[in-house]
Amino acid sequence: MGKLKTYGLAILTLGAIMIGNARAEIFPYTYQTHTLDNGLKYIMIPMETPDLVSYFSIVRTGSRDEYEPGHSGFAHLFEHIMFRGTKNFPGDVYDEMVTRLGADGNAYTTDDYTCYHMTFTSDDLEEVAMLESDRFQNLDYDKAEFQTETGAVYGEYRKGRTNPYSVMFEEISDLAFDKHTYRHTTIGFEKDIKAMPQMYDYSKSFFRRYYRPENVVLLIVGDINTGRTSSIIQQYYGNWTPGYQSPQIQTEPPQHGARSRVVQYNGRTLPILDIAYKGPAFTADKKDFAALEVLGELAFGENSDLYKRLVIQEQKVEFVTASFQKTRDPGLLHVISMIRSEDDVDYVRQLVFDTLERYKNQPVDPEKLQELKSRETYGFLMNLDTPSNVANNLARYVALSGGVGVVDVYFQDMQRLTPEDIMQVAKKYFAEQSRNVIILEGAQE
Repeated sequence: MGKLKTYGLAILTLGAIMIGNARAEIFPYTYQTHTLDNGLKYIMIPMETPDLVSYFSIVRTGSRDEYEPGHSGFAHLFEHIMFRGTKNFPGDVYDEMVTRLGADGNAYTTDDYTCYHMTFTSDDLEEVAMLESDRFQNLDYDKAEFQTETGAVYGEYRKGRTNPYSVMFEEISDLAFDKHTYRHTTIGFEKDIKAMPQMYDYSKSFFRRYYRPENVVLLIVGDINTGRTSSIIQQYYGNWTPGYQSPQIQTEPPQHGARSRVVQYNGRTLPILDIAYKGPAFTADKKDFAALEVLGELAFGENSDLYKRLVIQEQKVEFVTASFQKTRDPGLLHVISMIRSEDDVDYVRQLVFDTLERYKNQPVDPEKLQELKSRETYGFLMNLDTPSNVANNLARYVALSGGVGVVDVYFQDMQRLTPEDIMQVAKKYFAEQSRNVIILEGAQE
């Protein structure tokens, strides 16, 4: 399993993760956090996973940071460009070396961060650190390469338009936000992506401002010696020059009335209903998000009354689910459903409204609440079985908070939740004045 804290094996049983006030910590592995003089933070989590290491480079910049008009989509673009390499290791050489190492590497971009990840054998740690530190400090690409990647991104955008969910999320973001950069999805506005090929100089500026050591956290998990790993990080990252510039993001003004939009999708699909409310930013010092996660499962999970009614008994929908994503700034709390008949859209929408009203006014069964809190924590812990799973599950927490300690705070908050807490967040965040509704309809035959 790994180098667990002394009580670690115990907390991997259901009984140990119930309220148990004696449990001050939830995350089961020991870890070390260090910061270089240039501001680079690195977190080491040793595990007893012979010869296996996961190496995550978390850039705390996502599409949220694209505040300059006409320049959305650059965080995602750099997910592509970063594989173009450097003068020391051009893209094809980088790819060849990664293949020779037998490493499994890739990257992804979100609203709030960009993550580059690789899993490999522990003997190759120094070579991986050399390669990764080089491209973060010395990325090199010419105008032709830049334009090739911008073309690929536009192709990705157009492909996304063939997916009804991509269209829906683009529309709900545009509907719900007026000022904040969450108004555009991760890939960006189409008009900005089309203009990207002429923004080579701007791309260099974007890299200089955001790809700096103060804005990056390394998460190194697996079969590692912490002393040797620290020496390697110091050797290859110690000379990286700081210079991060914070984005000037506008605060979203309060929403003062429900909004709705019907979207015609240029393709075949069943109707999709997205009901989204303005939610809170994720922070470690408030238990709102823990309460929201539990509420989402109670109200719309597979064991909820609404799910059983709409999916199993009446069979009016393909699914109904809550998607309450943790975000750096106040984001959206989605309830999404695919409905089998257009005639039932109003019916399903009203049932979602009625369900949320019930949770505002009726306390949940304490026993049912306790069972769900334990299940949520147990599910998180049981998915920490490999270096890559540990790093994957921590990446968002690290990106939003800068460290691992927030995990303990979050799940401690969850264990302390009461039925009154659930009612309070339902009243606080699911008000009609902050509601946004998209109904996406498919093309008629």
